[in-house]
Amino acid sequence: MTSPRERLAGQQAELLKALLAGGDAPAGFDADRLRIEANVLRTKQGRLTAFLRPDLAEALGDRFAALFREYAAGHPKTDTIRARAYADEFGTWLVDRGEVPKPRGRFASWLRLRRV
Repeated sequence: MTSPRERLAGQQAELLKALLAGGDAPAGFDADRLRIEANVLRTKQGRLTAFLRPDLAEALGDRFAALFREYAAGHPKTDTIRARAYADEFGTWLVDRGEVPKPRGRFASWLRLRRV
């Protein structure tokens, strides 16, 4: 038998999965409203990533938002990764896919750190 605290933790995990990782809406939640909120959260995450990595936003231009949504759908941010590290991982993903060239100068260090 699980305690109320364990049940609540499980329900919270289901909600986070629905919001951040494309999971199904937990019982009692409106799936359409959760989908809207998930889109809002991904957009906010994308704006923060563009702020932290202006080199990527500039290099991608109009393609930034769509590529970030694709990345975020397959690589949901967790509470164990900080925003700057998440932005750098997005950059690594872009380089690996050939969307942007390998960085030079000021932003080159993040790629070395991600490859270690």
